[in-house]
Amino acid sequence: MITQERVMEILKEAGVLLEGHFRLTSGRHSNKYLQCAKIFRNTKYSEELCAALAEQFKNDKVQIVIGPAMGAVQMAYEVSRPLHCENFFTERDEEGKMALRRGFAVNPGDRVLVVEDVVTTGGSVREVIDLVKAAGGVVVGVGSIVDRTGGKIDFGVPFKAVISVDVESWGPENCPLCKAGAPAPVKPGSRKI
Repeated sequence: MITQERVMEILKEAGVLLEGHFRLTSGRHSNKYLQCAKIFRNTKYSEELCAALAEQFKNDKVQIVIGPAMGAVQMAYEVSRPLHCENFFTERDEEGKMALRRGFAVNPGDRVLVVEDVVTTGGSVREVIDLVKAAGGVVVGVGSIVDRTGGKIDFGVPFKAVISVDVESWGPENCPLCKAGAPAPVKPGSRKI
């Protein structure tokens, strides 16, 4: 089992933790941003972290690992390898709704693990959960590399993360950085807000 010290070592070495003024995918502002995409630049990081996450779901008979594009495309692949199962990704359709495309399909009864690199509000994860359930799939759990909520989020299924941190964020109207006159926040994530 991977230690929290080793996880922090990897995150620092990979340059994942950024500091500044950020606008998160949720629309909230924060003084810290976890750019987990950097983990996937080097397989020595992604393989170790994703294997640690997969280990937490090894007894759940996972048949498919699904992650939302963009952040969890590579992650779904890496988590599925030690679980010896298929991996898919969801993406937004023309209307901006999460969809399975490219011939990916969940069948009734399929046991699905939903993964996301970083969970802040869980919006994308909830959309994938709804998509899986609408297809008749069984969501066995949600897994992430980083849980930004400090364990406070509830998806209605088991949620496990490689590391859980409580990184503060604020609605734009309450952002102390904005109130202090900081430059406009940077939007580093992949989703358009």
